Amino acid sequence: MIGWAHHLIIAPILVPLVVAALLLFFDERQRVAKAMISLASTLILVAVSLALLRIESGPNDFDGVYLLGNWAAPFGIVLVLDALSALMLLLTALLSVAALVFSLARWHAVGAHFHTMFQLLLVGLNGAFLTGDLFNLFVFFEVMLAASYGLLLHGSGPLRVKAGMHYIAVNLAAALLFLIGVSLIYGTAGTLNMADLAARIPDIEPDRRMLMEAGAGVLGIAFLIKAGMWPLCFWLPTAYSAASAPVAGIFAIMSKLGIYVILRLTMLLFGDGPSAGFGSDVLLYGGIATIIFGTIGVLASQALGRLAGFSVLVSSGTLLMVLGINDGAISSGALLYLVSSTLTISAFFMLIELVERGQDAGAIVLAVTMEAYGDADEDEPEEGDGVTMPGTMAILGICFAACGILLSGLPPLSGFIAKFAMLSAMMGTGAIGVPPTAAVWVLVSLVILSGIAALISMTRAGIRTFWSSLEGTVPRVLVIEIVPVMFLLFLTLALTVQAGPAMQYMDTTIRSLSNPRIYIDAVRNAASVPDYDGVASAGTGSR
Repeated sequence: MIGWAHHLIIAPILVPLVVAALLLFFDERQRVAKAMISLASTLILVAVSLALLRIESGPNDFDGVYLLGNWAAPFGIVLVLDALSALMLLLTALLSVAALVFSLARWHAVGAHFHTMFQLLLVGLNGAFLTGDLFNLFVFFEVMLAASYGLLLHGSGPLRVKAGMHYIAVNLAAALLFLIGVSLIYGTAGTLNMADLAARIPDIEPDRRMLMEAGAGVLGIAFLIKAGMWPLCFWLPTAYSAASAPVAGIFAIMSKLGIYVILRLTMLLFGDGPSAGFGSDVLLYGGIATIIFGTIGVLASQALGRLAGFSVLVSSGTLLMVLGINDGAISSGALLYLVSSTLTISAFFMLIELVERGQDAGAIVLAVTMEAYGDADEDEPEEGDGVTMPGTMAILGICFAACGILLSGLPPLSGFIAKFAMLSAMMGTGAIGVPPTAAVWVLVSLVILSGIAALISMTRAGIRTFWSSLEGTVPRVLVIEIVPVMFLLFLTLALTVQAGPAMQYMDTTIRSLSNPRIYIDAVRNAASVPDYDGVASAGTGSR
């Protein structure tokens, strides 16, 4: 059972990689076959991620270390599964199913190799969540970026191409910084295996440690660009709002990849020892600035796409701020907030396309007051590929209201529970039991104000969209388009109902991250598998 489970660790990388290569042999006219293969791949990823989450959190001796090539660390390539990476794998798989199903309505057919790029994006994301080596993190990061370039440009159009060029330029700069940071770390520490690096840091001489920390700082900037921290975030709202709806839906997890890497490296490399707390002030004040910038953007946005883009910044700013505080009780609530906000923003990006179909996009962008819509006569709905659903506007309105409640953190959904967990810990009524300081009150106020701003903006947008429509037409919505949105919102409802077990899992995750010795010992003690002669062979690696 343990051997079988260990081989599952590589499946989130291997399955989409094989499928991406397989899809290249299909002609673009065979879209149905390609779509079914791609959908089957994402469903397999959901099943595998659920199995890994269950096995990792189960009461057994599963250590989650997979030795590729059967070479022991730090010389071989290592994949490491723990509670945090298992959570991110499942979240990615769920978002990928929703985004892919939504794309089958029309988006997967408006350009070439959509499904291949989609699967390669999953390879990069899943590999980044599983790798235990900084150089292979760079490899998977590049795979993810290369696929995201094509996906962002998918569907063409001048706005999308312009935003895509900016996106490519910024992320190429981030990749260069990544490589420089990795080089500096390797030059000073002599290793890129994260567990081995964490074990060596306390023994590095002070002068060399400064160079190593400089490399870690450069590496951190690369992931802060991806996470969208101010002032490195100006590209994000434009790029995400210009992407097609399913692409923006899966892009919602990409900003969280930056959060994941920063959390992983901060807790593993700088949790204690001579470099303890390295970069925490940057994360704290950068997170505060990002929340402020994102909140202003949310209030100022007239287009729904930009509203969703700035909501990503608010989410990232909140998480970065919590990482800067570096408190276990607050971090547990922040992990729940990460999951809830990612599901919500992904659903919102896809919902935006549906609610704007019956609107004049130019009028929505330019409208600042209700009078800007005028009293236009109703037009007959045009014929489309889909059939108008009974109660379409009611369903869209309910989904829109749910997104507004989740983004603003109103009860009773998971957005409120996550924010309540964070705020109660900040104010001393949670697990830490420490009276709040003036700085903590500032942080609490920012979180509450950002929620109020989201409520105001979503209410304003909802009134303009559903009560004062310029066109007054009912959008043509296919079942295959609304079901993914409802699925993601249902997941937030399930997260609300199961908030107790979810918070227990988040607490366990943070406790394991706070004890980096567990991770270090698991990787460094992972042994190669001997062959029948009792000698380790360079075959399939698992412990």
